[in-house]
Amino acid sequence: MSAPQTEQTSTEQEDEQPEVRDAIVVGSGPSGYTAAIYLARAALVPLVFEGSVTAGGALMNTTDVENFPGFPDGITGPELMANMRSQAQRFGTEVLTEKVTSVDLSERPFRVQVRDTEYLAHSVIVSTGAQSLMLGLEPELRLIGHGLSTCATCDGFFFRGHEIAVVGGGDSALEEATFLTKFADKVTVVHRRGELRASKIMQDRAFANPKIEFRWNAQVTDIFGDTSVSGIELTDTVDGSVSTLTVTGVFVAIGHRPNTDLFVGKLAMNPDTGYLITRPDSSYTDIDGVFACGDVQDDVYRQAITAAGSGCMAAIDAERWLEANVHH
Repeated sequence: MSAPQTEQTSTEQEDEQPEVRDAIVVGSGPSGYTAAIYLARAALVPLVFEGSVTAGGALMNTTDVENFPGFPDGITGPELMANMRSQAQRFGTEVLTEKVTSVDLSERPFRVQVRDTEYLAHSVIVSTGAQSLMLGLEPELRLIGHGLSTCATCDGFFFRGHEIAVVGGGDSALEEATFLTKFADKVTVVHRRGELRASKIMQDRAFANPKIEFRWNAQVTDIFGDTSVSGIELTDTVDGSVSTLTVTGVFVAIGHRPNTDLFVGKLAMNPDTGYLITRPDSSYTDIDGVFACGDVQDDVYRQAITAAGSGCMAAIDAERWLEANVHH
């Protein structure tokens, strides 16, 4: 008896459905906000779910951003995101500081659920970003942006003349370490095993660099420093002995994880990494009317400026798709 009633109720709800929006943006950061700016200026009145805790994306955890064009004196990550957000709102974007709980992309209009409320849209742009995998130590929260970093390209310049550590053993760790030798006096690669996972060419390059040293079979078990990094505690993974390494910077390079849990089984993603797959030179996913931009589909560049550029691409792709499929 209960099943038909449930169907009846859902049919009644469908009769009272809110309007179908042209575009919903799931996520924020430089890609989501830039997509919203372009959509809003095309009079598509986007709705952005910027997330709750993660509103603003990874840049909310950075202090000075010195490589975003147009800010010769630098700008803080949170300030840059606040500027992008207000720019999107200025043109009519609706921003909700909510986390999307589920999506239904199986038919159009697409359904986006936030707890008990359902929103409908002709098109969806995914900009949920990615997060750097961290060591899981309490001081990380306090010291991120104060000597602790996850991006050598972003922060290497601040460590001119310093002695620093890079944690990891893959290609990205050695790439970061090699890059950092342009600035730092000494870079110690800390790896929990006795051999690297990195490709041979990256290993050869790192071993040949006089500024790079290695600490093998070592795990970072503490990070020292009240207001900025002053050193790390290393625990030997073989015999359990503990030692201290004095450094003023720590770069964590143990990988990234895209925020794609919402889309498992719904959008095509790389089976090994979980990054969303987009068609070459576009933001199109494997579902017509769903687009992806920013770090959720970029495991190569991971920069604010490239994320913003891909947000622009997604908005233009969505605008043209809507014109051809919905507004014609």
